[in-house]
Amino acid sequence: MVISAVKCLIIAGLAAGFAAAAQADDLDVGKLEFQSSCASCHGADARGKGPVSDQLKTPPSDLTVLAKTNNGVFPANTVYETIDGMKTIPAHGTREMPVWGVRFNPIVNLPHYVDPSYWQKAGPDQSPEVVVRKRILAVVDYLGRIQQK
Repeated sequence: MVISAVKCLIIAGLAAGFAAAAQADDLDVGKLEFQSSCASCHGADARGKGPVSDQLKTPPSDLTVLAKTNNGVFPANTVYETIDGMKTIPAHGTREMPVWGVRFNPIVNLPHYVDPSYWQKAGPDQSPEVVVRKRILAVVDYLGRIQQK
């Protein structure tokens, strides 16, 4: 009876593990990064109407029309530079949008808890710059996939 119970627990554990692995494959990292970092201003649908958008001096952009307003081509490099903070327009003054190239860095202002998944993203050299690039690229990829036709 004990052996049967152990076998059932092992089978249940394996089934749960396979289910978790299947869900992990369905995980949209770019969407998750967008929802946790960008949606408060740009909205969950990326159309510029997030819960804090009314409090900003400059309304957030509708990120679903970037390709449409760029002759049908999604401006991936410009989007990356804007998120990272490399692209600034001095005539526009200081930017309200946070510089995510700094905020996405898992080791800025240590000591604090760093999610171990970030170190998995960092590759064998444990490079925080790799983590930043992967997080930004995940958001850029997500935005590229939600462009209006």
